[in-house]
Amino acid sequence: MLKAMVTGGNRGIGKAIAAGLVAEGMQVWIACRDVDSGMVAAAEIGATCVPLDLSAHDLAAQDLTLPPELDEVDVLINNAGVLFEAPLFSVDARIEECLRVMVLGPYALMRRARGGMAERGYGRIVNLSSGWGSFGEGLGGPGAYGVAKAALNALTVAAAREMPVGVKVNAMCPGWVRTQMGGASATRSPEEGAETALWLATLPSDGPTGGFFRDKKAIEW
Repeated sequence: MLKAMVTGGNRGIGKAIAAGLVAEGMQVWIACRDVDSGMVAAAEIGATCVPLDLSAHDLAAQDLTLPPELDEVDVLINNAGVLFEAPLFSVDARIEECLRVMVLGPYALMRRARGGMAERGYGRIVNLSSGWGSFGEGLGGPGAYGVAKAALNALTVAAAREMPVGVKVNAMCPGWVRTQMGGASATRSPEEGAETALWLATLPSDGPTGGFFRDKKAIEW
């Protein structure tokens, strides 16, 4: 049985991805900082919740307590994200927190999971990005969000080059999804937003790596 971890899997797209992986027959851990809601979500979909707060650590000192389950993970979904509606150069942009949660946190998780994936000769890593992190689409979004997602895209390309044989790393844009972040007016359900992530999480051996996708099709960086 394959084992998967989804960060920020207690709600929205992350929860939909976690549910989809459970449906694929995987053992799934939801990693989130709100453990109470994580426990509820995990019980609903047949997963397990583990605590992880990517914003509460000193990444310069590599001071991040990671779930030990990462050593067993075959599929890692870096879904956790934050969005602050503030100009880039204002204190409310909270750029350090954006980078911790959406760049440095995924880096630390990939670094930890890499060893076990190498031993087993198999791994699928999916980084939840956004069209707002695409230079080809204008690098949009408020404040630090697009900057962090662009950095996550760069991390995806670099990580894919250095992963062992059998491990694939890709980024994806879920589109505009009805979540706490996307709002009620968004055009897609969490399940629709999760589709490309689930495709990348279950790629065959000849599937792509180091790519950026929306609706299962490559898009511009």
